[in-house]
Amino acid sequence: MQNAFNTLDLAVFLVYILGVSAYGFYVYKRKQKAQMDTKDYFLAEGSLTWWAIGASMIASNISAEQFIGMSGNGFQVGVAVAAYEWVAAIVLIIVAVFFMPIYLKQKIYTMPQFLEQRYNAALSLIMSIFWLFLYVLVNLTSILYLGALAISNLVGGGESFHLIMVALAVFALIITLGGMKVVGYTDVVQVTVLIVGGLATTYLALTLVSEKFGLGHDALAGFNAMMNDAGDHFHMIFEKPTANTPQVDVNKYLMVPGIAMYAAGQWIVNLNYWGCNQYITQRALGADLHTARTGILFAGMLKLLMPVIVMLPGIAAYVLHKNGSLQAEMASTGAFNADNAYSAILTFLPNGLKGLSLAALTAAIVASLAGKANSISTIFTLDIYKRYMRPESDEKQLVWVGRLTVFAAMVLAIMLTWKDLLGIGGEGGFTYIQKYTGFISPGIVAVFVLGLFWKRTTAPAAIAGILSGFILSVFFNNYAPAVFGNETLFYTAFPNGKGGYEIPFLICMGLSFAFTFVLMIAMSLAGPVINPRSINVDARMFKVSPQTLSLIVVTLLMITALYVKFW
Repeated sequence: MQNAFNTLDLAVFLVYILGVSAYGFYVYKRKQKAQMDTKDYFLAEGSLTWWAIGASMIASNISAEQFIGMSGNGFQVGVAVAAYEWVAAIVLIIVAVFFMPIYLKQKIYTMPQFLEQRYNAALSLIMSIFWLFLYVLVNLTSILYLGALAISNLVGGGESFHLIMVALAVFALIITLGGMKVVGYTDVVQVTVLIVGGLATTYLALTLVSEKFGLGHDALAGFNAMMNDAGDHFHMIFEKPTANTPQVDVNKYLMVPGIAMYAAGQWIVNLNYWGCNQYITQRALGADLHTARTGILFAGMLKLLMPVIVMLPGIAAYVLHKNGSLQAEMASTGAFNADNAYSAILTFLPNGLKGLSLAALTAAIVASLAGKANSISTIFTLDIYKRYMRPESDEKQLVWVGRLTVFAAMVLAIMLTWKDLLGIGGEGGFTYIQKYTGFISPGIVAVFVLGLFWKRTTAPAAIAGILSGFILSVFFNNYAPAVFGNETLFYTAFPNGKGGYEIPFLICMGLSFAFTFVLMIAMSLAGPVINPRSINVDARMFKVSPQTLSLIVVTLLMITALYVKFW
């Protein structure tokens, strides 16, 4: 039976709002200086602890698109979509051990600063502008749109969409204006609420399944029933389709293309997001190496938990819908939509837990908005304003420019999202984000990997790599089957159910990266043996402490166990 929001739900939600606000104000006042400088504002003065770094990375990563989009993917394909989370945990190990020592050695605040040190100012400016457009036009707008839509659906008032959107923006704005220190430490509260509320929803979903099969109110029994009733949803690897494969299974492979994606785009997407992304790396750039590494590895361990929170409810909704339940809930937007899976489960939460789940969803949205806005502010202030507009600006002026940038970015995002001017809802929010961030990933990863670890890489090769990575991604994703056919040495295109053929997106990313990587090497071979801007890398930089090694081993063992169980 569905329950409407009541006073208890509102009270729980208000406790969350007031608690986060009060804690943020306490953090801001506790270490407030007479004059905040840029390291205080943008890097938290290096004061973030390992648990604050890890929690902040996860809080910024998980937002409405994960709750709604990944739950919908869980409904459609099952546990295979968890590859995004579990591969991310391995990538975070790579970032902690190999990327972070070099970033900290270079004493950078931003990713464009690294590109200027390693390549040249032109590439740094190009990427600064690109990242600003990407963060505002794709990330900030989609987080606002999907967040407001999800909460509006949850509280049952479509007319409240715009009011909710503005409220989310204002809440995130208040947190962001306190700087990275406030963002980082309030994210600890946000991720705690996110995990507790998310686990409560997962528990309810499993008990709904157990009750559906007459097994009582038993979450473990519900999980076992799901595995028995939907065994096809509990496999990580899909077989390559044949001519006789049903279209529904072809669509699953297009989304998560079996073993092939582990040799292709799954690594590219994750390396770009976790290793070359201002939005994520900024949390660790102000810390010492041991603290940064521990925080990043802590985030990796939390990533192992995320599928339980954002994917299992989707599989539960699939099993319930398959057996006759949730028929109206899965079509709440007028027609059946897999992305309704999470909100369909939420409608059955008892009062009190509805408020907690609303708090969890809001925490995910606000933390992502605040983190993204802080990164926008950092790049514009340090890489554009100070570098090209007002080089003589003092620390106080830069902090105020940073705050004004946060405000301007949020207002622009609201204006673009108010009537969905960018068409986020038209093609699905999760698809929108993957499409526009994914196309640039191969070039960025090639530029960063070669720049970090090969002294011969040149600036012209890096610029060519960024451009070719984007062009090749678009080509393989949209045009390759029409030009070269559906079956080649490099790829197989599959019918997409819309009258055409499509290469799986993650395969496109892998192909684009491979060709871009080779192109950059070939161009760099024409330059000096050691580029004057190359980074002097010492193998001792990558040595890890026993504590760090133990975290790495535990994470890898857990990932191995999960893949053995669900292969």
